[in-house]
Amino acid sequence: MTGTVRLARDYGLACGTLPAGALDAITDVPGVRVGHLTRTDGALRTGVTAVLPHGGNLYRDKVPAAADVINGFGKSAGLIQVEELGSIETPILLTNTFAVGAGFNALVRHAIRGNPDIGRETATVNPVVCECNDGYLSDIQAMALTEADALEAVAAAVEGPVAQGSVGAGTGMSAFGFKSGIGTASRRLVLDGASFHLGVLALANFGRAGDLVLPDGRRPVPPDVRGPRGERGSVILLMATDIPLESRQLRRVARRGGAGLARLGAWWGHGSGDIALAFTTARRICHDQARDIVERACLNENRIDRLFRAAVEATQEAVLNALCASPAMTGRDGHRRPSLADWLSEREPS
Repeated sequence: MTGTVRLARDYGLACGTLPAGALDAITDVPGVRVGHLTRTDGALRTGVTAVLPHGGNLYRDKVPAAADVINGFGKSAGLIQVEELGSIETPILLTNTFAVGAGFNALVRHAIRGNPDIGRETATVNPVVCECNDGYLSDIQAMALTEADALEAVAAAVEGPVAQGSVGAGTGMSAFGFKSGIGTASRRLVLDGASFHLGVLALANFGRAGDLVLPDGRRPVPPDVRGPRGERGSVILLMATDIPLESRQLRRVARRGGAGLARLGAWWGHGSGDIALAFTTARRICHDQARDIVERACLNENRIDRLFRAAVEATQEAVLNALCASPAMTGRDGHRRPSLADWLSEREPS
């Protein structure tokens, strides 16, 4: 959908001051891949999105990672081991709440296919699957997403521009009373004279109708608001960078995603599951490492404020892109979400 839809910048909605990457996407981080599987048949408005830190064998060459649970009303899988070991060893799947099990099984099979020794000669595998509830627009009780769907999203993952809006896991999502979905953005930073990136991909399904605050101060109110009116739903933020960071530093960066959400008017209500997961591609953690002691580089902690700002700005823009790229949708039982793009277009100078 990139290139055929208007995003936040096309409406003059600038988030912060740092420069964006060439794609303004999580895939500005070299090696990162994104793929979608979308289901819109019958009463279904759902799907799967896969994010791969690199295109190799993730189980054999893990990446440093960390998660920050902003509000834990969620059913994600794999975050406990990420927290304990500070690494990711599978693709990351985003999907609806009732498809976490199918995604988990799919990632186990995917890992075993590339590593037949898993669970026998070597350790088991820790799939990472995160979710949001798309049940207002989609028949979530159908539990229609399968392992094959999840594997198709993984197989579809590529570098380059990222489709945004009502695609993949974002197909049936809503935010602030508007149709929402998948959005992404990035920021470019210069460290020691070299260029690096921090990118965010957001699955946005949160926020109370009327609470959205645009960067220019306007507060869009969706027409004819229906459905849950509280601060409910969820948001999953995936952050990628090619800056070398320890897992502790990654957790600090991930936590700043919450500030980006707050800029939009979110306050992480009781029924909202808000999770940020960050990883770096700058270093690989070898599963079969033979050495007792390994060397590694990491960012000077006194420079980390630059990444904090990048995380806040890219999070804010990624969510706005998810909203701007999503057309109005009618789903299950006639439930409907209006489009923020329509609201913005109606108020543009003629």
